[in-house]
Amino acid sequence: MRTEEEVKKVLFDEEAATSLVKELRASFTNGKTRSYDWRVTQLKSMLKMIDEREQEIVTALRDDLSKPELESTVYEIAMLRNSITLALKEIKHWIKPEKVKTSLTTFPSSGEIVSEPLGVVLIISAWNYPFLLSLDPVVGAIAAGNAIVLKPSEIAPATSSLLAKLVGEYMDSSSIRVVEGAVTETSALLEQKWDKIFIQVLIHFHLLTLLLA
Repeated sequence: MRTEEEVKKVLFDEEAATSLVKELRASFTNGKTRSYDWRVTQLKSMLKMIDEREQEIVTALRDDLSKPELESTVYEIAMLRNSITLALKEIKHWIKPEKVKTSLTTFPSSGEIVSEPLGVVLIISAWNYPFLLSLDPVVGAIAAGNAIVLKPSEIAPATSSLLAKLVGEYMDSSSIRVVEGAVTETSALLEQKWDKIFIQVLIHFHLLTLLLA
């Protein structure tokens, strides 16, 4: 008999993916993810998540890939912590409009470049550094003010499950979600309209693309 978690995974089909994207797009459209305060709060929450649950992260990486604790700490956790710290330091500068020169023919006009978030983005992660390569692009997507769906690699199931659990506990679930699964779930996600897709898989994605075509 299937567990409740297994039933939920099976039920994530194209209809569920459509509903999820619709929900996230509504959150983005109302301007929630655009605010400076929201972006900083989410990044700080991710930093808190790493600090409070580091041992669970190390354990998941050991279960999936037999990674020693030192390797997990240095090459996955510390590197992600550095990315978050950098984003928190620079985000005010990144979102500030950039003044640009205008032509004499349009005097006395002024011009500026305003960086706008893309919208609702999908992140499909790789298996070999399943924690870092899942959340590092999430850091950038949050800093840019996007709503996000993260699809961790099913080849690292312990890390995937932990990511779903931690993101649900620490992050804003109205704008940041994790979808677990394999080809069925990824196919359902790829059928949706996204404003950007970040892909960190190689041969598995190429095969999936051929199947979808």
